[in-house]
Order: sequence, then structure tokens, then C-alpha cells
Amino acid sequence: MAAEADYQLDETDRRILAVLDEDPRMPVLLLAQKTKLARGTVQSRLERYRELGLLRLASTRIPPSALGCGLAATVSVELDQHQLEDAVTALRQIPEVLECFAPAGGTDLLCRVVARNPDDLYRVSEEIRLCPGILRTSTSVFLREVVGYRIRPLLLARQEAPRGRRAPRLEPARGDSGTRAVRGTR
Repeated sequence: MAAEADYQLDETDRRILAVLDEDPRMPVLLLAQKTKLARGTVQSRLERYRELGLLRLASTRIPPSALGCGLAATVSVELDQHQLEDAVTALRQIPEVLECFAPAGGTDLLCRVVARNPDDLYRVSEEIRLCPGILRTSTSVFLREVVGYRIRPLLLARQEAPRGRRAPRLEPARGDSGTRAVRGTR
């Protein structure tokens, strides 16, 4: 969504969203109390987030395993650049393709897919490989999720340091003339 990409969260937005991330169904009044903001401010911000597509409260995020698709993988795709749109249109028709990205580097597309078992993953990979314009695919199976989707740590980090983290200072090292060493702690 273009509007979503254009909107930059300010300090008030980050405060609201960090608290809301703890409990997405939190009533507006309680959210206002926890953020120490006026109820009207919180209400208008929530409406803005919904209008911009930043907040999708009506959405369901069902784990694919609940639908019998416990196997997850990434399929890297190399394609004929002249057929990008045809390939993307075909990929959208494959229900097991949950997401697809166009990364920088040697891979043209990265698709996150799910399947019931290895045989089903083979079928999904073949369906992808047979899409128009796709020249080659390579599949990597996820063994387990080690860090699930999360946004709260990023919201909190931006509250503490909205302009980014500071790089360590360069200071002359003791007993060294002319050279510099990095000093700082993390």
C-alpha cells in the first residue's frame, strides 16, 4: 500500500502501537490510560492507522499448521525478466504461496510457501517452477521458527532512539601515535 509506506510513525504513534501490541483488543480508554494520552488522541490515531492500512484489526493471522500445512519453506526463483508480471499473476493463483518478495541480489523472487508434507512441498515447488517465465527454482525447508514475526522490539527501540543508534566513538589508542581504535561498549 502506497499510503502505508509513506506514513512515518512519530513518538505518539510508537507509544500507542507498542502498548496495543501487548493486547490488540485493548479498549481505547485503557489504551489511553496506559499511554498517558487523551482518549480522543488515541481514537483518532487508531482511525488513521486503519484508513492507511497500518492496522488490520479485522484480519486473521492463522498459523498454516492449523490448516494442516506444517511444513514451511522458501522457494527462490530465477525468471525471465520480460515475464515478471505473468509469473507474479500465476504465483498469486497458488494458495500455498503465502508471500513473495523481489529481493536485491542473485535471486529474482523469494516465495514463502507452506505444504502438508515433503510430497506436497514437491508438488507446490513444481507448480511454481511451471509458472510462465520461471526458469529455475531452489527450495529451502524451514526446520523450525527461531524468531517469529514481531514488531514490539522495533517500536520500543524507536522510542528510545528515534534517530538511530550511535556508532562507537573513535579515539586514539593508548601508546599508539596516529592510529585510531574503536572504544565503546554495547
